[in-house]
Amino acid sequence: MDGVTTESATDIGIEGMTCASCVGRVERALKKLPGVLEATVNLATESARVRYASPAATPALLRRAVREAGYGVRETDLMDDVREPSAWAGFAPVALALALAAPLVLPMLADLAGRHWMLPAWLQFCLATPVQFVLGARFYRAGWHALKARTGNMDLLVAIGTSAGWGLSVWLWWSAQAGSMPHLYFEASAVVISLVMLGKWLETRAKRQTTAAIRALHALRPALAHVILKNGEQADVPVLELLVDDSVVVLPGERVPVDGVLQEGRSQLDESMLTGEPLPVTKAPGAALTGGSINGDGRMLIRVSAVGRDTVLSKIIDLVQDAQAAKAPIQRQVDQVAAVFVPVVLLIALATLLGWLAMGEPLEVALIRAVAVLVIACPCALGLATPAAIMAGTGVAAGEGILIKDAEALELAYRADTVAFDKTGTLTIGQPRLVAFVPAAGADEAMQWSAAASLQSGSEHPLARAVLAAANARDIPVLAPEDLRAIAGRGTEGLVAGVPYLIGSLRWFEDLGVSLGPLQSEAERLQKGGATLSALAERRPEGLVLRALMAFADEPKPGAREALASLRARGLRIVMISGDNRGAALAMGERLGLHAHEVMAEVLPGDKAALVAELKQGKIHPLGGQRSTRSDERGGTDFSAGPPQGKMHPLGGQRSTRSDKRGGTVVMVGDGVNDAPALAAADVGMAMGTGTDVAMHAAGITLMRGDLSLVEGALEISRRTVMKIRQNLFWAFAYNVAGIPLAALGYLNPVLAGAAMALSSVSVLSNALLLKRWRLKPS
Repeated sequence: MDGVTTESATDIGIEGMTCASCVGRVERALKKLPGVLEATVNLATESARVRYASPAATPALLRRAVREAGYGVRETDLMDDVREPSAWAGFAPVALALALAAPLVLPMLADLAGRHWMLPAWLQFCLATPVQFVLGARFYRAGWHALKARTGNMDLLVAIGTSAGWGLSVWLWWSAQAGSMPHLYFEASAVVISLVMLGKWLETRAKRQTTAAIRALHALRPALAHVILKNGEQADVPVLELLVDDSVVVLPGERVPVDGVLQEGRSQLDESMLTGEPLPVTKAPGAALTGGSINGDGRMLIRVSAVGRDTVLSKIIDLVQDAQAAKAPIQRQVDQVAAVFVPVVLLIALATLLGWLAMGEPLEVALIRAVAVLVIACPCALGLATPAAIMAGTGVAAGEGILIKDAEALELAYRADTVAFDKTGTLTIGQPRLVAFVPAAGADEAMQWSAAASLQSGSEHPLARAVLAAANARDIPVLAPEDLRAIAGRGTEGLVAGVPYLIGSLRWFEDLGVSLGPLQSEAERLQKGGATLSALAERRPEGLVLRALMAFADEPKPGAREALASLRARGLRIVMISGDNRGAALAMGERLGLHAHEVMAEVLPGDKAALVAELKQGKIHPLGGQRSTRSDERGGTDFSAGPPQGKMHPLGGQRSTRSDKRGGTVVMVGDGVNDAPALAAADVGMAMGTGTDVAMHAAGITLMRGDLSLVEGALEISRRTVMKIRQNLFWAFAYNVAGIPLAALGYLNPVLAGAAMALSSVSVLSNALLLKRWRLKPS
C-alpha cells in the first residue's frame, strides 16, 4: 500500500575497512541517508547492521552509500561462510612484498655486524617502487577516499608516510653528486608497507578465529533431508526447500535437518552444540526435536514444525550475530577518540617536521622522524579492541549454552551485586504435583474434583496442569467450561454444568472476603510443610462458598542449592521471588539453602518488575513480617503497608524510606511469560531456554538449558570479556601514547615503527582470542 512505512534491518558485508576511522566514516555515510534509523559498523566482523524505514531507504541504497564512501560490499557476510579457508589464503601479495623488501634490509643487518655496504641506488629503486605503488596501491586508494570524505584513516597515514620516505630517497639520489652514495630510505618505505600488509593478513586470520563459533553453528545445518513424498517414496531434498508438516526421515548418526516433532521411532539425541549439555537426551514419539542435533542409534520419522529463520538454530545464530554486531557502551567512547585521532596525528607529524627543522636538523632527518610518527600511529588497535573481545566472548559462551543477546548485557553482568530468581520453573523443576485435595464439610468430593479440573482445562499454568493430571489419574470427568475468565495472577472463574465457580490463590479469596473456616487449621498445616495452596469456591446468591482446598508440591532443580551457594561465595546477594504464601516459600527456600531474609513471598506477577526496579535503586522490600494483601487503585499489591516497626531489608534490618544512593546492579533470572516485565526491568535479564519465547525476547542473556550453574558461567564470561576489553584498550592507548612521542623524538625509525604498528593489531586480537580457552566449571 502506498505511503505505508515499515521498519526493517539488514546486514551488509564491507570490504576495505582498516581502522576505527573507517568505521566512523561508513557509519556517517549510512546515517546521512533518509530513512536510516540506526547504523552500527563492526570492524572485527567487517559488516554493518542497519535499521531503516522503507520505502525511504532500501538495501540497494545502503550498499550504494557504502560504495560511495570508498569501500566494497560483500554479497555474503564474513560469518555466513562456513567453509574453512586455507591458512595461507591471501598471503601471496604479502610474500611478494616481503621478498622484494628483504634485500633492502640486508645492509641494515650487516651494519649490526660491523660491515658497511649498500645496494646500488638503482637496485633499491627497482625493489622498492613495485612495493610502494603496486602492492601498496590499496593504501593510496583508501587514503584518497578518506580525503574525499574530508576525514582520515590508517591508510592515509601509511600512504603519506611511506610516500614521503620514497620521495625523499628519490630526491637525495637524483641530487647527489656523481660518484657519491647518499644514505637512502627506500628500505624504510618498502619494509613499512610489507609489515603493514603482513599485520593485516595476520589480523584477518585472527578475525576468522573470532567467528569460529558462529561458523560452527552454521555448519550444524545439513544440506539435504530425506523427505517422504506424497506418493510414499523417499527423496533427498535441499533443506532450504522443506515445508512445515513435511515428513522427514533421520537415520542413525545424521543431524536433524530442521525443528520437528518425533512421529515414529525412539532414539537418543546429542544436543551439546546447541545447549552445551554433554549427555544424550532420550526422545520418544511426541517429543520436540531441534534442528542441528545429532541422532543416536535409532531411525526416526519426524514432522517438520519450523523451517528457515523460525528454527531454534537460526534464532540462536541471529541472537549471537546481533550481540557481535552491537557496540558495547565503552566502544562509543572509543569511537569519539578515533574520530579525531588521524587529524591529531597529522598535526603531530607536521609539528615534528617543523620542530626538527627549527632545531637545525637536515630536512632528511626531520622528514624521517615525521614519517615515523605517521607510521607508528595505529587507530586499528583502537577499532579492534572492543569488538574482538566481544566476538570471542559471545562465541565461547554460545558453545557452552549461554546466548548473549546484546553487548550491553555482557558489559553489565560482571558488575552484578544482586541476583534475583523466580521460583517456579527456575529454581524448582516447575512440575508441581497435587498432593492433597481437601473438600469442605458437606461438599460432594467427586463434583468438586470435576469442577476444579474443568475450570483448569483451558489453562497452561503449572498448577492447572497438576490438577488435570491428578483428575485424569482418578478418571474424573472433565467438562467443557463456559464463560471462562482468567484473572491475572489470581485465578480463573467460569461456569461448570451451569454452576459458577472460582479457583485460584488463597490471597485472591482473602481479598474477596472468603474465609477458610474449618479448613484454616488444615491450610496452616499444609503450608508449614511447604505446600502451595489454592482454593475452589462456588458463587451462590448469598455469596462465595468455599468448596475445596488443594495443596501442591514442587521439587528443587538438581544442583540448584549448590549453584546458589556458589553465587553467594562470589559475594552476591541472592533473592528468591515467589507468588506462594510465605510458609511454602520459606520451606522451599530452606531446601535451597536460602535464609528467611532472602525469600520474597506473595509477590503478584504484576509486581515483579516494580520489585526489581526498587532493588536496582537500592530500596528495600518487605521480605520479613507480614505484607499487606490489599490492592492499590492500579490493581497491584500495596507495598506501603507493613509491620508497624517498618519493612524488612532483604538482607536483614529495616527498610529505609529513601533510596540507597549507591543502588545496585540487579540480574533477574526467570523463565515464564509473567517474568518478562521483570527481566526487562533488571539491569541484566537471564531467561532459561527451557521457558517461554516471551521471556527469552525480554532477556539480554538466554541460558539454553535449565542448569543453574550457567548463571555463574554467564557472570564469569562477562567478567573475563570486560577484562579483555580493558586490557586491549589499555595497550592500544598506551602503545600510541608511548610510541608517538618516541617516534617524534627520534628514538624509533620508520622500520621499527611499522613493525610495532603491525604487531599492535595482532596482539589485541591474540589477547581477545585467549577467551576461547574458557570453559564452564563442571556443576
